Amino acid sequence: MYRYFIQPQLNKYTNTLIGYELLMKKKTPEGWRPPLHFSDIPSHIMAEVLIATTKRLSLKIGSVSVNINRTQLMNPEVRKDIIKSQLQLRPLKLVVELTEEPGDEKWTNEEMIPLIKQFIDYGMDFSLDDVGTGENKLEHIKPLIPMASEVKFALQNFKEKFRDPNIEDKVIFWRDYTNKNNLRLILEGIENPEDDQLADTLQIDLRQGYFYGKPHLLKLKEDDDVFDQK
Repeated sequence: MYRYFIQPQLNKYTNTLIGYELLMKKKTPEGWRPPLHFSDIPSHIMAEVLIATTKRLSLKIGSVSVNINRTQLMNPEVRKDIIKSQLQLRPLKLVVELTEEPGDEKWTNEEMIPLIKQFIDYGMDFSLDDVGTGENKLEHIKPLIPMASEVKFALQNFKEKFRDPNIEDKVIFWRDYTNKNNLRLILEGIENPEDDQLADTLQIDLRQGYFYGKPHLLKLKEDDDVFDQK
């Protein structure tokens, strides 16, 4: 069984909820766990759960974000149902987050650009997730930047702590880069008060992480079990 968990995204300076990210997990004997690779999720399952989940969302917020990798982007069934989800979410906006994942490197920017434009034509925002790592390093995604409304820097992708000067430098780079290119920057992976304070110091307003709220299961029906949400 697959289900989406939702995690809040907020503007720390205005103390407002700006949206939720949908995070796919699978029910296992050990509890709800993210799949090892999101490409392992059968496309029809992802599509069905996404449609069912967005039908349940009547949240008075600005947006709902969904993750896809490059392989899923190239799948016509996934694209069709993302568009269907946006149509039933209106007036809420769906944000499509392009993640980086091993095996995704076989798809070129030239192949992806017209498909991303389809989402934008339907009123969605396009987000580049996991920037600075893997296939989403700047040199790989520069051609995609003009279509993006948002980028996300994931602290959890780095072994070093946020207070490591190298990580601070990376965050500062993306803060300045997004300001220059008129993009939203969401800093995710904030886990404790020290991370929160450092984000204050670096003047990062949009944030996501366990410190503000852990992902929780969005039940699709009353008999959905909730036994381990960690």
